[in-house]
Amino acid sequence: MTQHVSDIMTSAPVTVEPQTSVTAVARIMRDQDLGAVLVTDGEELRGLVTDRDLVVRALAEGGDPEQTTVVGACSDDLVTVTPEDDLDQAIQLMREHSVRRIPVVDHGHPVGIVSLGDTAMERDPGSALGDISAARPNT
Repeated sequence: MTQHVSDIMTSAPVTVEPQTSVTAVARIMRDQDLGAVLVTDGEELRGLVTDRDLVVRALAEGGDPEQTTVVGACSDDLVTVTPEDDLDQAIQLMREHSVRRIPVVDHGHPVGIVSLGDTAMERDPGSALGDISAARPNT
């Protein structure tokens, strides 16, 4: 049976505006236990920023994280899928582009994120990645 991206995606993704500070985004990620948020300008998807992006592209560069905006840290050359796309297609795109997360868009508007962890929990829940992805965080 064909699986669609909508079957496993995380719906209602957290979004931030491009001028949001790196510090504010880091707090959102911490408070909501997220590894990535989408950067939107109104309804338009502008990018995706991960916790690693914040460290490598923003904090490691120096500067004041209260004044540094997320637009400089986010990936803006995005690969996207739609909720109706075949899950196998999303997995193939992750492989081809060496990405762990892909925004899900519907008529150009972000509606979710599908991650490598989501696919592991669905396709191979007994794998190490499936176990780790399903585990509750240690806080």
